[in-house]
Amino acid sequence: MASLGTLRRRRGPPIGQNRGVNAEVGLKQLLARLSPQRRPGTYVFVFVARGEPLPEVEAFASVVEAEGVSLVLARDDADSAGLAYDFLAGWVTLGVPSKVGDIGLTAAVSTALADAGISCNVIAGYHHDHLLVPLERVVEALDVLRRLSASHRPRSTP
Repeated sequence: MASLGTLRRRRGPPIGQNRGVNAEVGLKQLLARLSPQRRPGTYVFVFVARGEPLPEVEAFASVVEAEGVSLVLARDDADSAGLAYDFLAGWVTLGVPSKVGDIGLTAAVSTALADAGISCNVIAGYHHDHLLVPLERVVEALDVLRRLSASHRPRSTP
């Protein structure tokens, strides 16, 4: 496996372009097919200060910051490792295949949730976007996202 210093950007459209699809039409199609799904479990954010050893638990996501490393862990794993956290999250995966360069999906989804008073932390995966929302509001978040998706589907005529 290549180290971070030796990775090269693959050839393709410039960063930020919507893979040749009209951005507005592409966004409407993505929203129409959101297919939000809950990943089972309870998740937490933990922080490991720079220089401290990383816990020997499975991290579902990590972000290296100047201060150290932020990790997303299953709550049970964080508890077993004795790690502190202050936010319990439900994990929602947007089932629609998306690309990192797609324009507007994160903004549309986070705006819909914000309008409902639901915070979300977005993790962009290679194939899908993932949202960590307050555990006690995960069902409501799924409902908001399903309504957002339905509002972008073509209406059938009788």
